[in-house]
Amino acid sequence: MNENCAIEVHNLTTTYGGAPVLWDVDFDLPAGKIIGVIGPNGSGKTTLLKTIMGLLEPSSGYVKIFNQDLSKMREKIAYVPQRESVDWDFPASVFDVVMMGRYRKGNLFKRTNNTDIEIVEECIEKVGLTEFRNRQIAQLSGGQQQRVFIARALAQKADIYLMDEPFVGVDAATENSILSLLEEMRNTGKTVLIIHHDLQTVSDYFDYLVLLNTRLIAKGTPQDVLTEENLSNAYGGQLTLLAKVANLIKENQFPIREKDVDL
Repeated sequence: MNENCAIEVHNLTTTYGGAPVLWDVDFDLPAGKIIGVIGPNGSGKTTLLKTIMGLLEPSSGYVKIFNQDLSKMREKIAYVPQRESVDWDFPASVFDVVMMGRYRKGNLFKRTNNTDIEIVEECIEKVGLTEFRNRQIAQLSGGQQQRVFIARALAQKADIYLMDEPFVGVDAATENSILSLLEEMRNTGKTVLIIHHDLQTVSDYFDYLVLLNTRLIAKGTPQDVLTEENLSNAYGGQLTLLAKVANLIKENQFPIREKDVDL
């Protein structure tokens, strides 16, 4: 395996209710990159993230993190869930939620120390929420809530960050600030793996792509992955827009985001 590989997924099959959601998926992902996982609804994107994290047990195959078994590397991985999967009525402040990133298996009841507090304050500042540090999370906007969970992941001081649709339901300013933060993380050697649904932004956002539809359709740079053939194999019938996207990619005229396009 390549020494620069952060995540190795080998012959992975994961089933749900007896049916394969991922089928014989095999790839290596480079370290120090922002990587997008794309594909149609129901293609296995979230299942892939949950299997990488060890939340789902594969039927066959395995995942390795920096060439080690997942069981030895859990503390190297941080997760940012989909915003709608979180109970935002839970009574916790921004500071409380970000501090959760400092807890580890086996030390859930340890007292926080000055180092923990400094790291939490730094992470809250990085996502631009210092003035909201004592606010209840239920009182925040959708974009602010998303940034709280990114700050919690940052507080874990992990090497790999797995994010499930972090750009959904946020305004353009928040999207840009999240993207800047991700680029800063990459530039310090972190690996960021993101489930993403908007094909028209992938060339601007990601260094590397994984295109799924139960099976692996393609992996590589956006230019290598976003061909008309690959998109057709993944998305099937939605060919008019997909052909347009593929042609623009080919011409290096990367499209700006259009609202209400969900592929």
